[in-house]
Amino acid sequence: MITAIKIIFLLGFLILIHETGHFVVAKKLGIIVNEFAIGFGPKIFSKTKDGTNYEIRLIPLGGFVNLEGEEEHSEKEGSFNKAKTRDKFKVIIAGALVNILFGIVLIFLIVQVRYMMTINSNLLGALKYSINVTEGIIVEFFKSLFLLFTGNLDINNFTGPIGISQMVSKTSGFVEFAYLLSMVSISLGFTNLLPILPLDGGKALLIIIEAIRRKELSKKTEEIIATIGLLIVMTLTVICTVNDVIRIFNK
Repeated sequence: MITAIKIIFLLGFLILIHETGHFVVAKKLGIIVNEFAIGFGPKIFSKTKDGTNYEIRLIPLGGFVNLEGEEEHSEKEGSFNKAKTRDKFKVIIAGALVNILFGIVLIFLIVQVRYMMTINSNLLGALKYSINVTEGIIVEFFKSLFLLFTGNLDINNFTGPIGISQMVSKTSGFVEFAYLLSMVSISLGFTNLLPILPLDGGKALLIIIEAIRRKELSKKTEEIIATIGLLIVMTLTVICTVNDVIRIFNK
């Protein structure tokens, strides 16, 4: 039961702060946010304030933000599609940046709690350590991407939600769980920045392309790109899930 709660918290919390990043930046830039929901499924609470419908839903896994004019063209002032290119870009990448920054801050706090006394460190030393750990994660992430696209990475080593759940179940104590939370948060942030739709990086790339062309892509072209991207993401998800299940049964 405790493991299930930890898994729900890890996945739910990281998705929630990701969506909160989109929400806060959109609000600050004056972009209309129609809906901000915590969780998924049936609504159990709903309240409208300043044009935004705030909701709490039954399934406590993450949440979502519904921006006016993001999915469909809108003529309303303050809609996403009418925003400046730089503002659109800020909103789109905000979620991933929140995940990355959260992971760095959490590592920093872990260093304070666990390592500061044993290595006779100080605040500057703890900060350097957390940056070094984060830098290592980033380097390994892009190294893996390079190996994947050059065909030198064994895709069978990929881990998905089930694999993450297995790692969560093996954590003992708050510090160990918090360290895993930081690792997953940073990885989630960089994964979301990949230039593939429907990931945020793919959306950001489309915004840049449209800015260069000075006009929106046709719906048909966008749908083709989105379909290809979705197939890639779904394929990777299935492969990761199968790998996780095989590892479980091979133990």
